[in-house]
Amino acid sequence: MRTCFGFDGGPAKASMRIASIAIAGTLAACGGGKGDDHPGDPGTPPGQAKLTCDDTLKTNFHSDQTTVLLVKQFKAGDPLTLGPSTGTPQTASADVCVVKLLVGPGNPGPADAPSTSQGIGIEVWLPSEGKWNKRIHVKGGGGWAGGVHTSLTALAGTGGGTSGAPSTTAMVEGAVSASTDTGHANSTNGGSFAMKPDRTINTVLWNDFSQRAIHEMAVKTKELTRQFYGESARRAYFNGFSTGGRQGHKLAQAYPEDFDGILAGAPAINWTKFITAELYPQIVYQRDLGGVPITPAQATLVGNAAINACDTVGGQHLGYITDHSQCRYDPVNDTTVLCVSDGGTGPAASCVTKVQAAAFNKIWYGMTADGSVPFPATDLGLGLAPTGVQKWFGFARGTSFAGVAGANPFTISTDMVALELQDPTYATPTFINATGNGADKWKTLGYADLSNAFDQGVALQGSFANINTDDPDLSGFALRNHRMLVYHGTADTLIPFQGTLNYYDRLNARVANDPVAPLITKNFYRLFLVPGMAHGFSNGTTNTAANPPLPTIDQLYAALTGWVENGNSPEQLQISTPATAPAQASALICSYPARPVFTGTDPRTAAAYACQ
Repeated sequence: MRTCFGFDGGPAKASMRIASIAIAGTLAACGGGKGDDHPGDPGTPPGQAKLTCDDTLKTNFHSDQTTVLLVKQFKAGDPLTLGPSTGTPQTASADVCVVKLLVGPGNPGPADAPSTSQGIGIEVWLPSEGKWNKRIHVKGGGGWAGGVHTSLTALAGTGGGTSGAPSTTAMVEGAVSASTDTGHANSTNGGSFAMKPDRTINTVLWNDFSQRAIHEMAVKTKELTRQFYGESARRAYFNGFSTGGRQGHKLAQAYPEDFDGILAGAPAINWTKFITAELYPQIVYQRDLGGVPITPAQATLVGNAAINACDTVGGQHLGYITDHSQCRYDPVNDTTVLCVSDGGTGPAASCVTKVQAAAFNKIWYGMTADGSVPFPATDLGLGLAPTGVQKWFGFARGTSFAGVAGANPFTISTDMVALELQDPTYATPTFINATGNGADKWKTLGYADLSNAFDQGVALQGSFANINTDDPDLSGFALRNHRMLVYHGTADTLIPFQGTLNYYDRLNARVANDPVAPLITKNFYRLFLVPGMAHGFSNGTTNTAANPPLPTIDQLYAALTGWVENGNSPEQLQISTPATAPAQASALICSYPARPVFTGTDPRTAAAYACQ
């Protein structure tokens, strides 16, 4: 595997202090130039036959600490299954080879403990030689990841996540694709794998989950590709959403040599911060509302009132908010949503009390150390960094409460608090540990207690393998001429988009203040905010009729590959409502910090906006 700037595959803290001539020379050697096809990459060594898609690959594939568990050839039309399945399985649209790998050493322990692991599972999908487009295009995971990557009876890569299924990428696009279980096969018990049976931190599997698995996936996929086709891939891309977006940032930070281009959606960076803060709405319910959550009808009434107050562009209501920084809607002072008992005229089935209205303001503002919230007229909590007692950002006005502020907590947040406090009983019952399973003890937390868990998460970053993935040093990635395209919906129901803006701001500040490396953030890192978009390509607002224009994963991936391979820098993207939407509309999204400014007559058309 090629190394650049002296990196040997370990986590690279790339504070580059290199003269400009040396930089240019090394970049050329690392494939950094426009249209470079990596001509220096070695192919199959003389005398070594290319690998074939049969059991001989198990002994002929050579890579450190790696066992080939399964090799399976599917012909076009074959059912994509390794055994009996319920329902009708997908069928192969083209010939494809699946290889399952296990990369050790894993983590020893009792056979039934979630913290026991045989190693990192990786599933690789290889198109036929004639179909291969000379690219690698691997996929990131979601949530705590995990999966059936080491199973001999089930396939992991046929599932279609937000970034697309590896099977489809191999058979339709023609790129080698892969995914990983990040070191733990069990995906039903959430973060249980990260705690040892004695409640101590499982640093080995935290490291596999945080960074080692995705790097091993890159290394093993590249090596398998080289030995299978007899030549190396010309380009390697990573495509991930949520946890996958975090993984993309970790790769750029710690392993900048792994991928030429990274597509990162709704990145779960600032991991312990935003995930701990995801429990805040539930603590508001417990402490302020007697344990009674806001109902879906109340969330819809108040959320839609906020949208209606703030969604006007060009004299028309769009049905979703395009600029949250200007939305100071306060339900405490809106008689149309307040109950009659509180001086309002709101509908009896969905009205809110003033205490409940204040709870909305708390959830929108974000987690504070003491449960306080300022008046929206003076502070929306939307700065580029938390200030005062604000610990983390909240969810933008008009965003659906279904993600973390519904009737039940988001289990990843309760898992995270249990891991921070090293007590499994704070989690929900799905968290399994020998010293006690989850017992919903989170309900006993006060505002100060949750704030303490938040601080513990930050203090334990060394043990958690720096899971926060918020290092703004991307110079190793930038100096290789690699590219990252990031996108985030402003109505994200799980990860507040302000955390991504916070990272961009810190990244930009570091680049601007680097005294040696003359970098410009937008030359290698582009961020696009998508109004109304949820945690995925859908409407994330309380207004079910909002119909916001959205990008597609194929459009975003094409923008990235065009940038990497042809130098087509994505300054702006035109997005549209799905073809199946009842009404068609388009919009313009701009490379941050530029924003679309209305300059025309019809606010539902992209042509009416300009990036400024």
